[in-house]
Amino acid sequence: MGRDWAETSPTARKLARDADEILGFALSKVMFEGGDEELTKTSICQPALYLHGMMALALVRERLPDFSPPAAAGLSLGEFTAHAAAGTFSFADGLKLVARRGELMEQACEATDGAMAALIGGTEEAVRALADTHGVDVANLNAPGQIVISGASAGIDAAVAGAKEAGIRRAIKLNVAGAYHSRLMQSAQDRLAEELAAVEMREPRVPVVCNFTADVAAGVDAIRENLEKQVTGSVRWVESVRKLAAMGHTQFLELGPGRVLAGLVSKIDPSLTVHSIEDLASLEAAVEALS
Repeated sequence: MGRDWAETSPTARKLARDADEILGFALSKVMFEGGDEELTKTSICQPALYLHGMMALALVRERLPDFSPPAAAGLSLGEFTAHAAAGTFSFADGLKLVARRGELMEQACEATDGAMAALIGGTEEAVRALADTHGVDVANLNAPGQIVISGASAGIDAAVAGAKEAGIRRAIKLNVAGAYHSRLMQSAQDRLAEELAAVEMREPRVPVVCNFTADVAAGVDAIRENLEKQVTGSVRWVESVRKLAAMGHTQFLELGPGRVLAGLVSKIDPSLTVHSIEDLASLEAAVEALS
């Protein structure tokens, strides 16, 4: 996770060293050498994803000095990366925020008995009705026919069992630590609000589409509110991508490990192009495509 960048780029190495110093522990060592069990802990995964995305952006800008994205968005944690890229807050402040967010969400997971499930092949109406029936929440609207629910384990189990009867083709319980983007994260949201209030923020240089409203937040206060509310609120990714497309954007850069967002975007609007950047080879391919 970013190791080949750090081995070949002074810029990437500096960002990794800076992150370790800011956080007070060797996040980069876990990213470069750690096993999946350590790296997938919420308190580690969130700052690791943020750092990886910011490293990717720095390397693109290094190769393309005139590169200036006209808008930004991110799925869940990625919204913080999007705001850092847009200049809403500094790299350091963003890193501290996401590290704290990860800690608070991990604590909320440990204090509750939560779970999540992906529902495939059902309408939003059918999924919402099923969630309401079993007292759980709609966490992610990832793509047409791909929606994630989240909440108490008993409610998720009941929803999975009743999915086919509700007209949903397939229900898959996810291997996650807890119920992200659900009411069970309320304690994390409340405490994150205090952190957000203390961070210096500026108007972003470019529009940032927020998860909670699937729209561009107007003003710093609205940005803080949206970043707070997305902890328990639904990630409206389908609407967010369609909002960006309606603004006239057709070329996207996905900054982070894997190509999950590229897959989702292709389902939302096949006319859009996504260049995924996760390692040195994909970085060079994206730079060549953008040159």
